[in-house]
Amino acid sequence: GMNRLGLEPREWADAREDVLAEKPALVMSPLACAAEPEHPMNAAQLRAFADMVDGVTAPKSLSATGGILLGADYHFDITRPGIGLYGGAPFVDAQPVIELSLPVVQHRTVSKGETVGYGNTWTAPRPARIATLAAGYADGLIRAMGGAAQVFADDIPCPLAGRVSMDLLTVDVTDLPRVPDHMEIVGPAQGIGRLADAAGTIGYEILTSLGARYARRYAGGHA
Repeated sequence: GMNRLGLEPREWADAREDVLAEKPALVMSPLACAAEPEHPMNAAQLRAFADMVDGVTAPKSLSATGGILLGADYHFDITRPGIGLYGGAPFVDAQPVIELSLPVVQHRTVSKGETVGYGNTWTAPRPARIATLAAGYADGLIRAMGGAAQVFADDIPCPLAGRVSMDLLTVDVTDLPRVPDHMEIVGPAQGIGRLADAAGTIGYEILTSLGARYARRYAGGHA
């Protein structure tokens, strides 16, 4: 159903005897449309996979996070929770396991009508306070986030003002009682999926793009 890797039913029928003779450790396939529960492709792939693995004794696996949520029929022997472990879509009710806090390196006042950032894409509608945060392209915060993404001071949202600019974000903090030392771009107030939506992408791309310059701290029983 993906036409990416693997074998189509006819190819599997030709190769099945030789493959099974090698005693495979796992027989698996991905679902193409698991993030859309009502998509007819899900049921079609389930039928095809069940037919192809009928009589196979090796462990079988069809579902990653989206497939797990489709129900027990899709689970087979082994499931592959991926993005769901990080609280990403489609497992939007999962507990977030990542928080990302960015340092504020400067703040300034701009007058009504002044512009901020490349392309003058943000114009101050009133006298405004702009904070500059030290994170950007090399840290996995892509240019497309500008204009839609937010950062948070505690649980107070503050919109980006203009585009992500190289390794800096500019944020409208006018309504904050004070400018904090750090602001949060991923956390309880904004999960990875919501940030990805603002950037027009998916949580996988955000998570796998987070760069090496962040100071990482681990919390929990085995941290």
